[in-house]
Amino acid sequence: MQIDWQHFTPWSSLAGGLLIGLAAAVLILFNGRIAGISGIVGGLLSPRKGDSGWRIAFLAGLLLTPLLYQLRHALPEVDIEAGTPALVIAGLLVGLGVRYGAGCTSGHGVCGLSRLSPRSLVATMCFMAAGFLTVYVLRHGLAWT
Repeated sequence: MQIDWQHFTPWSSLAGGLLIGLAAAVLILFNGRIAGISGIVGGLLSPRKGDSGWRIAFLAGLLLTPLLYQLRHALPEVDIEAGTPALVIAGLLVGLGVRYGAGCTSGHGVCGLSRLSPRSLVATMCFMAAGFLTVYVLRHGLAWT
């Protein structure tokens, strides 16, 4: 195994992780809500009175931040090595997993683990195991790069 030193970014990765943790902490401390993206979006699809403002603000922040970043820096190049059918299937499987897992990786992995939730620990271990297994099968079993 070799490290790609050109793309090794521990400090910016640490800063990003700290910002994610800070955003999750601020949301739960000041709003009493979990920063799980699937739950935030789901709440917009079946809104309750007075519950949409913070959801829209949170999602707007997620969408606007790259645009603000782009004002000072070039966005990194994105190279997706998959076709449309593979992306559609992957998206549907992620959506199915979110429903069966009662939450997404941000809700369970970031917020649930920080609250020491046993359910979130099991869900995160399942997410990770499924990801590892999928990569192994596709790259080594099916030789799909």
